[in-house]
Amino acid sequence: MKKVGLFLFWLLASTSLFAQEGQRLSFEDYMQWVQDYHPIAIQADLNLRLGQMEVRKARGGFDPMLYGNLDKKEFKQSTYFEKREAGLVVPTWMGVELMGSFEQNNGAYLNSESAVPTNGLFSAGAAVNLGQGLILDDRRATLQKAQLYEQATEVERLNFRNELNLQATAAYWKWAAAYENKLVLEEGVKLAKIRYDGVKRSFELGEQAAIDTVEALSQLLNRQYRLQLAENSFFENTQVLNTYLWNESGEPMLLESAVIPQALSQFLNAAPEAEELRALVGRHPELLLTDFDLASLNVERRLKTQELLPVVKLKYNFLTETVADAQPSPLFENNYKWGVSVYTPLLLRKTRGDLGSTKAKIEIKQTGRNLKEQQLRTKLETELNSWNVLNQQVRTLAENVKSLEALLTGETRRFEIGESSLFLVNAREVAVFDSRVTLNDLSAKLQIAFAKTRFAAGLGFD
Repeated sequence: MKKVGLFLFWLLASTSLFAQEGQRLSFEDYMQWVQDYHPIAIQADLNLRLGQMEVRKARGGFDPMLYGNLDKKEFKQSTYFEKREAGLVVPTWMGVELMGSFEQNNGAYLNSESAVPTNGLFSAGAAVNLGQGLILDDRRATLQKAQLYEQATEVERLNFRNELNLQATAAYWKWAAAYENKLVLEEGVKLAKIRYDGVKRSFELGEQAAIDTVEALSQLLNRQYRLQLAENSFFENTQVLNTYLWNESGEPMLLESAVIPQALSQFLNAAPEAEELRALVGRHPELLLTDFDLASLNVERRLKTQELLPVVKLKYNFLTETVADAQPSPLFENNYKWGVSVYTPLLLRKTRGDLGSTKAKIEIKQTGRNLKEQQLRTKLETELNSWNVLNQQVRTLAENVKSLEALLTGETRRFEIGESSLFLVNAREVAVFDSRVTLNDLSAKLQIAFAKTRFAAGLGFD
């Protein structure tokens, strides 16, 4: 794997991926990188090719068919018959087959119905289904279902990307919270170290009791322990973030330790548009995928309904010895060949069973869709409520942090003039640091909750 300083030095000049002064990886640039190069995003794009290939395969049912036959019999130095035929069959979307052929037959024992002029016989005509297959047949049904599948792959692509974006968003903001928590606890350790050194010096000068040094040392050790936990958390979240970073060659990348996240506070004003999201739930990718399944089943139902009709196939061919001199006569006057085929099962039990089964599948799928839509709407309301609660908690805790900082400032001044104790100052300071860590965690959860509201409505990262 490649170590990437500042997340790609070569890209810095053209894309401004990081702010020069802070070496920051912004949320927007990170998400754009994920969408462009993450393997799941690439797979989602490749999934479109599956749909395109299905349509191409289904269109193969309408490919013109060129055929040729040679049938010859020789016995006791006598040519019984020699029959040659070549032709072309062209299926059409309307269910009509266009046909053209050339026959050349001869032989001592040739069946009289196979007799044609010495130079051969050309024919051109069509075959059409007047019963089963008139409205829909296997070829057309297969193509319609393939086209629906192609559209479904586009929705699947969107669904894959939405899931990836939600996971990548959560990874980024957890990383950002871990980083800011580390900064808070580093500040706490520095203050505790300064206080410990000062108390220790005062003790050495005989100005403070020994127990004060114990108190200061205890606070320093406790904060160092918490900082170690925060550093480990930041390392773990960085590793998780690395799993979303890939280069254009499909190789995983690692962030350098100098790279830092965007400040949590920069996104605290983003709020979901509740009514807009509620209106979009009906077009959620999961519902659209179900709609495509229903549409495909309806094609199948129409095909099975057609199969209840008898097969009535009419064929007509105009005949001529030479193509250049062909003069079509009225359809049934001269130089033609025609026929009609009619058949049908008497009880139609197989077809009626297939049709009933397809209708049942449609009802099951439709019921499932209605349930899924209600579940998605409930999920959206839950996520919107979670965001509202977290937003209120962030606002409340932010005010509380200000109050605790004011109390710490006052307690520190009282300690400086001898009206307070080191214990009370430490207690105030611990309360401030704890509340700031909690605020960072809540702020990260708020950003993730915002992404969840969009995901619940079927939206991804914009």
